This record gives sequence, structure tokens and C-alpha cells, in this order.
Amino acid sequence: MNKRPLSVTIISFVFIAAGVMGVAYHLTEFKVQHPFQDEAAWLLVVRLLAIVAGIFMLKGKNCARWLSMVWIGSHVILSAFHSIPELAMHALLFVVFAYFLFRTPATQYFRTERTEPA
Repeated sequence: MNKRPLSVTIISFVFIAAGVMGVAYHLTEFKVQHPFQDEAAWLLVVRLLAIVAGIFMLKGKNCARWLSMVWIGSHVILSAFHSIPELAMHALLFVVFAYFLFRTPATQYFRTERTEPA
């Protein structure tokens, strides 16, 4: 079994933490009677996707690596409609995450076939 690179572990926990903090923040806006009225349900789904990406990257699932890049990439696009510092921060995170998630050690980790012990 290929050992998980430290960079993948750190990035995975960053995604999990961002998702958990986002869910906690947006949960106060969520109304069960009208879940789609203020887009709170969609925001919760986006935050849950960050948690899912982080958890499955820890498990070595390649699709989670791509999900995480789509997730942060969408934030770069959305940041373009906000302030320049926000855009710069998301773009920097995108570049850093892409660099570490697509380097050779990470690529080998995500390509390794994992089987659960019997």
C-alpha cells in the first residue's frame, strides 16, 4: 500500500474543516419549511461536498481529488464577482492545491488500488 503524502493529508483536512465551518455557519440560515427560499440548502450541499472530498481524499479516491479541484475552482469563479483580495486568495489556494494534489507522490497515492482487509 502506498503511504499517503503529508500534503494530501493537510489539504484533505483543510477541505473537511472548511466544509464543517461552512455547514455550521449556514445552518443558522436554513429553514426547514422553505429550504430553497434563500439558497441555504444549496450552500449546505456545497459545504457538504467539501467534507466528502476531504474524507475520500484521505481514503485515496481519485474522484475526490478532482471534486476538490472543481470545488475550489468554482470558488475562484465566484470570487471574480466579489473583491480582488478574495479572488486572489481563492486563486492562490487553487494553484497550491493543484500543485500538491497532482505531484508524482500524490498521483501515485491516488492510483494505488486499495482493498479492505478481510
